[in-house]
Amino acid sequence: MTSQQAEGVFICIEGLDGSGKTTQAKRLVRSLRRRGFDTVYTTEPSRGRVGKLIRSFILNRERRVPTALEALLFAADRIDHVENEVKPLLKLGKIVVCDRYVYSSLAYQGVAGIDLQWIEQINRFALKPHIALLIDAPPDAVLKRLRRKRTVMETERNQARVRDVYLKLAREQHLTLVDGDKPVGEVARNILELVVGLLKTEL
Repeated sequence: MTSQQAEGVFICIEGLDGSGKTTQAKRLVRSLRRRGFDTVYTTEPSRGRVGKLIRSFILNRERRVPTALEALLFAADRIDHVENEVKPLLKLGKIVVCDRYVYSSLAYQGVAGIDLQWIEQINRFALKPHIALLIDAPPDAVLKRLRRKRTVMETERNQARVRDVYLKLAREQHLTLVDGDKPVGEVARNILELVVGLLKTEL
């Protein structure tokens, strides 16, 4: 990933489906806004053309497309997202909170058999976040929270393998671990504490 060169602060939140990452990302944005920080929520897949293609072509299918194609589409969307949304916001000095990022590609496409170094290579233009948080919770717990039809990846076995990759990235200090197996409010407070501590050094 490329080094952070912008004036704002880029924050990413990762986790298994059902881990609460979207809820926590949006809560974080609201909490930071209440404290006077100009904060924007964004997500991957993005709202751009490639992101919309991913949502219709990949996420809503019962059968998984070839994993290499999936990885390439996510990488293409990430370039579009970073260049046309994230970087312009950061240049304006805003705090950008991203719901999923490159670590999702490493975890989800990685467990499907794609070489992690290749995934890193096709994502080499991804902007390095100031902090990337992993909301960690056991797969059996997060799957119980899902209220929609599960995707092909959302079995306990697959989610356990995805979690293993995430935890490996945390051990390598690419992700900062947050205990997601706690009440929503407590998780939110822990995340806010981490982020406010970061902002004191960055802003």
